[in-house]
Amino acid sequence: MIKSELVQRISAANPHLYQRDVENIVNAILNEITGALARGDRVELRGFGAFSVKNRPARTGRNPRTGAHVSVSQKSVPFFKTGKEMRERLNKDGTGAA
Repeated sequence: MIKSELVQRISAANPHLYQRDVENIVNAILNEITGALARGDRVELRGFGAFSVKNRPARTGRNPRTGAHVSVSQKSVPFFKTGKEMRERLNKDGTGAA
């Protein structure tokens, strides 16, 4: 699902809201999550999951085409861990197998 589909589904489920207002709300939520991660904060949405930032240290990589060694700088990457409620909904049979 892409963001425009999410906005359409929320608008359809809430006909009393204008689609542009739903789009503004979705954008505001995503911007707040992005801003918090940029500040190094953790964002937890109970029952859904938690967004955090993991730091990958600098390392020496390899160019797959030439085989030459290249220096890869340190970087921060977003990380998402699902919440317990979401995992349970995805694994309704209760076996825990995916």
